[in-house]
Amino acid sequence: MKGNAANRGDVLFLAAVLLIAAYGVVCVWSASCYNAQVQYGDALYFFKKQLVGFLLGAAAMIGMGFFPYAKLRRFGLPALLLSLLLLALVFVPGLGKSNYGATRWLGFGAFTVQPSELAKLGFVLFAAGYFARDPARMRTLGGCLPVLGAGLCICVLIMLEPNMSVTMCVAALMIGMLFLAGISKKALAIICIPALLAVPALILMEPYRLQRLSAFLDPWASPRDEGYQLIQSLYGLSNGGFFGVGLFRSRQKYRFLPFAESDFILSVIAEETGFFGVLVLFSLIGFVVWRGFRIALRCGNVYGFLLAGGITLAYAVQSALNALVVSGCIPPTGLPLPLISAGNTSLIVTMAGMGIVWGVSRASAHDGRKSHTMK
Repeated sequence: MKGNAANRGDVLFLAAVLLIAAYGVVCVWSASCYNAQVQYGDALYFFKKQLVGFLLGAAAMIGMGFFPYAKLRRFGLPALLLSLLLLALVFVPGLGKSNYGATRWLGFGAFTVQPSELAKLGFVLFAAGYFARDPARMRTLGGCLPVLGAGLCICVLIMLEPNMSVTMCVAALMIGMLFLAGISKKALAIICIPALLAVPALILMEPYRLQRLSAFLDPWASPRDEGYQLIQSLYGLSNGGFFGVGLFRSRQKYRFLPFAESDFILSVIAEETGFFGVLVLFSLIGFVVWRGFRIALRCGNVYGFLLAGGITLAYAVQSALNALVVSGCIPPTGLPLPLISAGNTSLIVTMAGMGIVWGVSRASAHDGRKSHTMK
């Protein structure tokens, strides 16, 4: 009986991820019903898509949880190459799908895929496998160059879409993976300083980024243009008060707040459930992040540690950036709240990644039990 319990791994981690994703389906239903009725003539349009994504994501999560994670080491380089190929195919006419001036999706008939979501997981698989094959590589800057090169290639392709927010996520993930791998402080500083200096240069290169920065600094200077989205988001946050106006009773979702069901769904959640509801949600997100890093630390090998730690880090970084954007702490940019926002690619890939983390916990529990039995 104890052996069977151990093989279940970190059940609390699994349950928390499923709970957040299930709650996300409800939130998408609430945030999208009016817009879906107006745009598609079906109030449940986004809800049904999110429900399908949740079911597929849950299946992927359970499947990856039972897949021996050690076998993923052989897929690191193929996953990276596939990610780069899909990111490049976005720019092929007829395959790439554009929306609001950005080309971020691949279209296959009625289905669309966002390669940048796959690229984050592909990068973690590659970096974890690369460092695990020879842990001594992480001690020198030269040994880290392949990981740096892979991360920069992904960043450049995503930036060309353009998608500055996901570029920031991948850059933060790249630096985070190097930190987890144990790179020296000196080498990390050599990498981080140019990266930080590049941010203002990238902003100056594109007029729309300057406009977003201006809207962030003073949204009321252009309340009907660049500042509109942030102002409407802040209205939603303030309307919620402490306990909110009630589930399904948001006013901002009636086409006042753009992307209410996707990038800015947190504003609708705050309006409907208030500060208390957001606090509970991020406590649950924090719990997942804590358990994820705990699983990584308790893993008995370098590959499992980097794999679980990298996937958890990607989730933590994106969740934090989304909250900062919605609350007006950093310039507005398109970035979904993982496991919550509408978007099947993000939901399925994130849940599959969490399944890998759960699989690491199952393997660690099994190895620990086996070692104890041998003693």
